[in-house]
Amino acid sequence: MKKLYVGKTKDVYQMDNGNVMLKFKDDCTGKDGVFDPGENTVGLTIDGIGKANLETSVYYFELCKKAGIKTHYVSADIENATMEVLPAECFGKELGGGGLEVICRLVATGSFIRRYGEYIKDGTPLEGGYVECTFKNDAKGDPLVTGEGLVALKVMTREMFESLKEQTLKITKIVADDLKTIGLDLWDIKFEFGYNNGEVVLIDEIASGNMRVYKGNEIVNPVELTKLILNR
Repeated sequence: MKKLYVGKTKDVYQMDNGNVMLKFKDDCTGKDGVFDPGENTVGLTIDGIGKANLETSVYYFELCKKAGIKTHYVSADIENATMEVLPAECFGKELGGGGLEVICRLVATGSFIRRYGEYIKDGTPLEGGYVECTFKNDAKGDPLVTGEGLVALKVMTREMFESLKEQTLKITKIVADDLKTIGLDLWDIKFEFGYNNGEVVLIDEIASGNMRVYKGNEIVNPVELTKLILNR
């Protein structure tokens, strides 16, 4: 298969049937060896996290399907850490595999506090969830962009942005509600969306490595989180 893109946590291949294959890797975003889903660089490698992220993604894609939310998910091969997905056009220029990242924050922490810490304390709940978008551009530190900005830049229409935001809040609630059943609290999570057959759909993954989850006052690492999610 033709390799389309080498990413931080996944490689992307073109399949003969027109679909796309994602190959999950054991790399995680973070800094100085500490896991942080809000960072835009690979900070550490965790043995087995690729399969863990894939298993978690499949689990949540299936929950989304049951809730009537469309995604690009087709099938997965857990043993080989690969997932077949429908092709989708990314929002934003794909500079070095760029596009748009969508973050939903239920609790103020991480980069949100680094930006706005003089206004809000770390660990403060954000009522109803706070959705923000960043362009995936390592050289510029993944700059924030507003919904109005996305429309002005012609990255998407206002209707597309409203659909993206609505889906983000719905999917975040699905994940958060599921985690609560096993005594865990979702603080924030990041997604990617694409455009497929005239619709805005969830793409990429819903992975343990892309969410910040706490059990009491302790953050749960991605591998342990996957075990808690799948071995209940």
